[in-house]
Amino acid sequence: MITLTRKLKKDSGETKTTTSNNTPKRVSVRDKLLVKEVQEMEQMLPITCRVKFDDPHCLHEFSLFVTPDEGFWIGGRFCFHIYITEDYNMAPPSVKCLTKLWHPNISEEGDICLSLLRQNSIDGMGWAPTRRLKDVIWGLNSLFTDLLNFDDPLNIEAADLYLKDKEAFRNKVRDYVIQFAKR
Repeated sequence: MITLTRKLKKDSGETKTTTSNNTPKRVSVRDKLLVKEVQEMEQMLPITCRVKFDDPHCLHEFSLFVTPDEGFWIGGRFCFHIYITEDYNMAPPSVKCLTKLWHPNISEEGDICLSLLRQNSIDGMGWAPTRRLKDVIWGLNSLFTDLLNFDDPLNIEAADLYLKDKEAFRNKVRDYVIQFAKR
């Protein structure tokens, strides 16, 4: 993160960088926002979350690891891939869960049902330019506790199992944690 900050400061006597063929290239609004937001996000991470940047010069793509310390998924470690497009902060980041899990709001393919990740949402809690990366992190973390929603599921089978037989649901979650998400 610091390396990109230094790069932006160095390049930004003006707000341009040069490409390999010496053509001026503007530093994107997204990258400028991310320098500030990534630092804020890292300072405000829940204790159950950790972020990992494969490339410290590439703040628009990283992994989030959530290790719930309570609830059905305790003992598991869940990986999310987060990609921030060029139209950030007008559009939400793209998020995919890479760990297979049994969850009413996350499909087995990794799609996520979280209002804050939608450009437009019926409940009015969707993405807005005032939202930040820290909100995304806290939202994903909360899917394992207080934002868990059985009434508007993405994985209908998981929600139905919970409503019909909570113990069978708990056992299936535990089996998935052991098989796919053990720390």
